[in-house]
Amino acid sequence: MFTCLVRLPDESIEVTVIGRDEAGALRSGSVRRILGSDLAGEIERGEAVATRWVWDDTARWYPQLLANGLHVDRCVDLRLAHAILRASEFTIGSDIHRGGAGPWDAGQAPPVSADALFVVERESLPDPVGEFLLQRAAIEASSQRGQLELLVAAESTGALIAAEMRARGIPWSASTHDALLTVALGPKPHPGQRPALMLTDLAAVRRELGTPDLNPDSPAELIKALRGAGLAVRTTRQWELQQLDHPAIPPLLAYKKKQRLLVANGWAWLDAWVAGGRFRPDYVPAAAATGRWGTSGGGALQLPKAVRGAVVADPGWALVVADASQLEPRILTALSHDDAMARAGAGDLYEGIVASGAVATRAEAKVAMLGAMYGATSGDGGRLMPRLTRAFPKAIKLVEDAARVGEGGGVVHTLLGRTSPDPSSAAGDDLAPPPPEVGVGDVGAGRRAWGRFTRNFVVQGTAAEWALCWMGALRRSLDTRFGHGPDAPHLVFFLHDEVVVHTPADVAAEVVALVEGAAAEAGRLLFGQAPVRFPVTVATVESYADAK
Repeated sequence: MFTCLVRLPDESIEVTVIGRDEAGALRSGSVRRILGSDLAGEIERGEAVATRWVWDDTARWYPQLLANGLHVDRCVDLRLAHAILRASEFTIGSDIHRGGAGPWDAGQAPPVSADALFVVERESLPDPVGEFLLQRAAIEASSQRGQLELLVAAESTGALIAAEMRARGIPWSASTHDALLTVALGPKPHPGQRPALMLTDLAAVRRELGTPDLNPDSPAELIKALRGAGLAVRTTRQWELQQLDHPAIPPLLAYKKKQRLLVANGWAWLDAWVAGGRFRPDYVPAAAATGRWGTSGGGALQLPKAVRGAVVADPGWALVVADASQLEPRILTALSHDDAMARAGAGDLYEGIVASGAVATRAEAKVAMLGAMYGATSGDGGRLMPRLTRAFPKAIKLVEDAARVGEGGGVVHTLLGRTSPDPSSAAGDDLAPPPPEVGVGDVGAGRRAWGRFTRNFVVQGTAAEWALCWMGALRRSLDTRFGHGPDAPHLVFFLHDEVVVHTPADVAAEVVALVEGAAAEAGRLLFGQAPVRFPVTVATVESYADAK
């Protein structure tokens, strides 16, 4: 049963039950209005009968429910589903695919404040019931209905998980973080001053360059000083500085490394983002065109090794850290039905590629696979491509075909139907990579750049779908086995192909088994009985730093 919730201007909530008529078509049924204060009871009654909630944007609704102790098992996030269906090649000919841009194409709204009990802070997007029926019509008319059903369900479940992880928070020791910063940078400085160890590096840079007043944080000033020392530099990027042979370069690189840590995860970050022993990032599902997640603050997807030691389980608890091994190459194997690569992936995929005779070493196998998926034409990746093509022709043909489509100005899609942006309309879309620069004399380079994007889109986007299914299966397994109370194991972190579960230590072994089982289930959901393994590497630790 579907139940649509709509916020109205008078702060009431419209509740619409949606079911099927005698002909099997979906129709809106009974409509009621309730006060915001009555929403808790509505949710509890609906969850008891396995309702699938339909709402405009999970970020608008779910944080309030979680703050008041309510759990939602299933939902349809209309905003996320609209983005998929409007662009998908699987819905061509439907009204939603033909429609022009409108309010449903806007990005995610900031999460609604969870401080008050069901205070209505924003109206819903226009006509959610009509939008839902439009989406269902597109899905049910599609010849790839099953794939779209799974994608929309997985995407919506991902939105629930994002809100739950923010509500739970990543366990974080502020004192440990401060100690790590002190070791790496020196004691916490006064506002506006540099830490002691950065000052030591800076003094060495100034001395070697003969510039006692140099501000290395100014690219223009730093380039001028480097050129004054006889160094022909164009930028201050790390890779360019590493090519230089001068006594100022080692302390300069050390300074810049410390600066990155200070800016990204220093004391200001700690004060802003960690409270009550928890770091609560704002996850943004489907932030990238491929469906990969992002964050709107806190940098949770880029936690450097220098501060991972601050992620510490609560006393009596543990962290179960799992990452999918060689996920994208295995996704490519399954998508392409390449039996030779499937045999190579029976164990360690890269070792299997070596055993096939395609390359000589595991390091070469990894470089070759990355080259295949990202379009390497030079260097070791380009050199190894012909050998990889001979050994695994179906896999390489899949990504080469995707690249040719992109070069020709076409679009490609993932297994479940997420479709790449049209290069002619992607400009200004902050969820997609910019279209290639196609200037006079550079048309070929621009087309090749877009071809590299579409080559990787198919694999990376399908890997993102696998990860959503993995998380969804794991969430359901954890809830079934342990419930979702405050003492139950729960997901706290997700990064592309990695999840972290915070769990009471005495049930950690059970959680490990559920994590592994969910990975196998994700593989079956996407690829059926295809002979491709999706193994996960799992570590049970007290500190996240010990998992790597």
